[in-house]
Amino acid sequence: MEIPVYSIVGQVVDHLAVDEATLGGRPNMDLIRQAVLMYEANQRVGTAKAKSRHEVSGSGSKPWPQKHTGRARQGDRTSPIWVGGGVAFPPRPRDYRQKMNKKARRQALNSAFLAKALDGEVMVLDRLELPEMKTAAMAGVLKALGVERTFLIVLPGHDEELWRCTRNIRGAAMMPCSDLNAYEMIRPQRVIFTLEAVRQFLDQSGTDGAAAEQSVGVSENG
Repeated sequence: MEIPVYSIVGQVVDHLAVDEATLGGRPNMDLIRQAVLMYEANQRVGTAKAKSRHEVSGSGSKPWPQKHTGRARQGDRTSPIWVGGGVAFPPRPRDYRQKMNKKARRQALNSAFLAKALDGEVMVLDRLELPEMKTAAMAGVLKALGVERTFLIVLPGHDEELWRCTRNIRGAAMMPCSDLNAYEMIRPQRVIFTLEAVRQFLDQSGTDGAAAEQSVGVSENG
C-alpha cells in the first residue's frame, strides 16, 4: 500500500510504502468496535445518584387510615408516587470502566489506521512548517490539502505553537503520536500525519524495530 506524501501547498511530492502485514493484513472491525466502546465507557463519570424512599426526609407514618376513607391506601409520604418522595430504582454511583490488553489496544489502533488508509482518509505531510504562526496560515494549508470537515493532525511530539494556530478551526484536533488510540483515529474524517510522525507510528506497530523498518520506505521520484 502506498500513501501519497504532500507538501504544505497540496502537491504530491513522494509516496510512502507501507506493508499491510505489519498492521494485521486487514482491518479487524470487531476489535476497533471494542476499543471505541472501551474509550467511551472510560469517559463516563458514573456519579449519577438519586435518593430512594428510605433516604428522603419525611414521616414514616401513614397519611390516613387504611380503610373507610374512600381514598387509595398509602403507606407513607416518602413513596415514589408522592411529590417529594423517593425514586424507585434510583441510579447509584458506579464504575463504567472497561479494560483491554495492551496488545489488543495496539492491534485495534493498527486496524483503525489501516481502515482509514484503505479509504484514502490518511494523509502525510513531508513537513508542517507554517510561513507564519497564524490560524490563517494553517487554514491555508488545510484548504490546499482539500480538508473541509473534521481532521486530526498527528505530530511526533507536543507543539504548543502549532496547536494555537489550529485550535480555532472548526473540527480541529491535534495530538502527538504517542497519545493515539483507535477512537481518536476513527473519529475524524481525515487523519494528517507528518512524515516523522507516521514513521514513528509504523515503527511502533511492528513486533520489533527491524521488522518495522523493513515495512516502511519512501519511494524516490525520478
